[in-house]
Amino acid sequence: MAEAKARPDEAAVSVQAFIVGASQVRLWGLASDERIARQLRALGEVQLANRWEAVAQAEQVLLLRADYLYEIRTLASLLRHRGLLMDGEAPAAAFVDGGDAEQAKALLESGHSPRTADLPTTTIVDLALSSAFEGELRKSAPPLLRRIALGEERALEDLLYGASYKGITDFVTKFWWPAPAKRAVRCCANLGVAPNAVTLFGLALMLAVCWLFWQGWHFWGLALGWIMTLLDTVDGKLARVTVRSSKLGHWLDHGMDILHPPFWYWLWGLSLTNFQPWFGLGFELLLWCIFAGYIAGRLIEGAFEGLGRVSLFAWRPFDAWFRLIAARRNPCLVLLTAGWLLNSPALGFWLVAIWTVACSAALLGRLAFGCWIRLTEGPLSSWLADPEAARRHPRSHRTFSSTRKAYG
Repeated sequence: MAEAKARPDEAAVSVQAFIVGASQVRLWGLASDERIARQLRALGEVQLANRWEAVAQAEQVLLLRADYLYEIRTLASLLRHRGLLMDGEAPAAAFVDGGDAEQAKALLESGHSPRTADLPTTTIVDLALSSAFEGELRKSAPPLLRRIALGEERALEDLLYGASYKGITDFVTKFWWPAPAKRAVRCCANLGVAPNAVTLFGLALMLAVCWLFWQGWHFWGLALGWIMTLLDTVDGKLARVTVRSSKLGHWLDHGMDILHPPFWYWLWGLSLTNFQPWFGLGFELLLWCIFAGYIAGRLIEGAFEGLGRVSLFAWRPFDAWFRLIAARRNPCLVLLTAGWLLNSPALGFWLVAIWTVACSAALLGRLAFGCWIRLTEGPLSSWLADPEAARRHPRSHRTFSSTRKAYG
């Protein structure tokens, strides 16, 4: 089996795509041909043809069997090479010169293992040659390629959902939310609810929580706050499994995530009457700790990305473990909830302030260490991108290469 060689200049070339065959299976409310069409639109450099005649004169042709499940990065990996994408002994897709398109189409339709005479100029594309590390979702898993079969709809939906889930995130998102978020995603997909609608509803809940915390109605604020954090997981997963991500949704979701947490804590603090200093720390100082610590933490994370193509929490196993409890919204909401359960909202406010400062100090230390490594060893990269990561860090790799609860 010959290895396919990457052709980096091909990414800028327009490509004609054609879907071979059909599939009656709908996954997350989406037919296979529509899923592929949305994925190709997301790639941008590929034009999908509805008729074979439109493909015949193309210089480069991407052929995809309708009865296969792909990720966008699976297709992107294929477009960086020229050849057949195999599922075991069966051909699943092909990226070929226009002159080989007829033979490639016949081969995909037959489902038979190719012979040398079938496509003499075409190599076999091995997805194992692609990087398993996915920086956006901070996980390490091979690009998805799976045959779609009747009767396996639920298992395939679980596979798509699991593939959409981050590997490195906070402990609430990683261990508490996979199952309930999946049920919510399934409900939204079946009802045709758009991801942006979920995000906007989450925005309304976020504003309601601000008002409830300010008024001192901590129970109801916490209840709506936890629902909002769940929806913050739902909208992203819904966008990925239905291939409906958008720039508006991305900016709205991430902008809201970045801006609102310190205001929640501040308004919670304003609701506290007769606040007494804790260990000499008054309300104003604690408030400064929250805002300064939170802003510093975000700036440190941004600065770290200038040290290489890696986020701070994906750099080393320690950073991935630290991300579980770092002073982001969900862990801090746990601290506020603990204060309320102990009938001491002021304790929750104090804990959030101290933990925010402590975490930002730890991140500053990681940034300083990262700068030293950058100067002495070169640009930083993620430990998950190391092909030997599973052997060198077995427990961490099992925990953070993916979120296994999302696949169940």
